Amino acid sequence: MSYPGVRESDTACPDVGALRSDDVVAAARLHARSFSRFFLTSLGERFLREFYRGFVEDPAAVTMVARDAAGAVVGVVVGTVVPDQFFRRMLRRQLGPLLVASLLAVLRRPTAVVRLLRGLRYRGGLPILVRGALLSSICVDPDLEASGIGRQLLGAWWSAVQARGGTHAYLSTDADGNDRVNRFYQRAGWELLGSYRVSGGRRMNCYGISAPSG
Repeated sequence: MSYPGVRESDTACPDVGALRSDDVVAAARLHARSFSRFFLTSLGERFLREFYRGFVEDPAAVTMVARDAAGAVVGVVVGTVVPDQFFRRMLRRQLGPLLVASLLAVLRRPTAVVRLLRGLRYRGGLPILVRGALLSSICVDPDLEASGIGRQLLGAWWSAVQARGGTHAYLSTDADGNDRVNRFYQRAGWELLGSYRVSGGRRMNCYGISAPSG
């Protein structure tokens, strides 16, 4: 439901831990700042709060939050080790709140209904072969793009997936006009698995990572 994006960075953030229920508002606000032109952001922060709340409450979710010295959320990454089951449970729990949260955006732009319904049907599948955990969204405070937070969050998330027995993971991000983000994933050890187009012609890259055999 959300395409990952993060800026490359160089130094580390002091505190990384799991997403908590009291982080949901800050995570939604950070997402809106980081992805101001993305579709989910256009649905409003109330919708984003429901989106992140779904990860807090699900046993298959894998989440990490970076906090600065004052405890403020400056980065967040969310995903799941069982994508299909996760999104089915999210809809069962939160379909009503998600629809209500997006109502104003849909009234302003009725054409958004088709894309919203497509997003609600999303189960983590892609038109290329993928397996394992799905990294759904990762974002970092735009003011801290050279701080190393993105790399630390990505590594912590992948370590948490492996700690739960996962050996593979995948994500998708824009292929065009997104060179910095694509380099970021490649330098972090993620392999380009293929590219595909979504409705409207937008081209996406899919990356995967696997734990060393043995």
